[in-house]
Amino acid sequence: MTSRARAELVLADGTTFAGEVAGYVPSSGISVGEVVFNTAMSGYQEILTDPSYAGQIVAFTSTQIGNYGTTDLDAESARPFCRGAIVRDLAGAASNYRSTQDLEDYLVAHSLAALTGVDTRRLTRHLRQAGTICGAFGPASHDELAAAAQAATGTDDQDLASLVTTATRYELEGGPHHLVVVDFGVKTTMLRQLQGLGRLTVVPAGTSAAAIRDLSPDGVFLSNGPGDPAALDGPVATIAELLGEVPIFGICLGHQLLARALGGVTYKLAFGHHGGNHPVLDLATGHVEITSQNHNYAVARDGLGSATITHVNLNDQVVEGLMAASQQAFSVQYHPEAGPGPHDARYLFDRFRSLIEGAPLAAP
Repeated sequence: MTSRARAELVLADGTTFAGEVAGYVPSSGISVGEVVFNTAMSGYQEILTDPSYAGQIVAFTSTQIGNYGTTDLDAESARPFCRGAIVRDLAGAASNYRSTQDLEDYLVAHSLAALTGVDTRRLTRHLRQAGTICGAFGPASHDELAAAAQAATGTDDQDLASLVTTATRYELEGGPHHLVVVDFGVKTTMLRQLQGLGRLTVVPAGTSAAAIRDLSPDGVFLSNGPGDPAALDGPVATIAELLGEVPIFGICLGHQLLARALGGVTYKLAFGHHGGNHPVLDLATGHVEITSQNHNYAVARDGLGSATITHVNLNDQVVEGLMAASQQAFSVQYHPEAGPGPHDARYLFDRFRSLIEGAPLAAP
């Protein structure tokens, strides 16, 4: 077996977890971020490369991570944007015909630190009780890690979308329509699903309403992304200008920003939703979808004006979907593209197609 140096994770509340160094080791010996847990049992590469994890350290509850390796085909962005990974057991060998690189080599290649050998069950239970909290891990001294954890800012009031959005506008070929994708941290699988609807013009998060109008889109898509939606007043104002002018579909952060543009407010969940098995009730059909989710913030039920709640989380009743029929806009909190996760909710892309083609939104 590979001999690894001892290391530890120290949370801002002083709680400590022992582990061993894995992946890339920064020169400081310290990786810092807001610690969240993900309950998915597969799809670790997609999770690590989801830009929505910017500013966060991802702890995997699945016992072994890395057993099927990695492939560029499964990356959701050009590189991981999270601050690190925490696992119980980092597999030493990859066993899958699609694999081109084992997970630890992938982490090293992308300068991403990891901590293995951690009691992730205890860590998850602690986060569920204490709530999301900042932490620092690595082979540095306990005092250095504790100081780094205490000094961390987390994601509250942070505009992290500007750190992960595209720097310049670009085009992708697709179906018969023309869609503008506002990139707050969009995932590759989302873009693939949207290409089935139309040609895509992907624009930076700070693009103005006037610049979007100049592109003459048939529809506007608001992507997922990291950080606090309350810190993104600019994009909210842009969305508010476009409401009623063009069909709009929002996912995750895009859902939260649409809600704010409609007059709603957002708040931070105790420990967020991160995983591929969250049950969501469609209030219009009564059907329950098993969904993929990754968010720490949510939309409050009050103050939504003309918007209608369309979906709710059956675990905690969090608002999972909205519809503003008169303004041709709808959104969901979860990830219907399923990268990774179940495909139960991919019908929502067809709903966007129908909206673009003139079909009205039907409230539940």
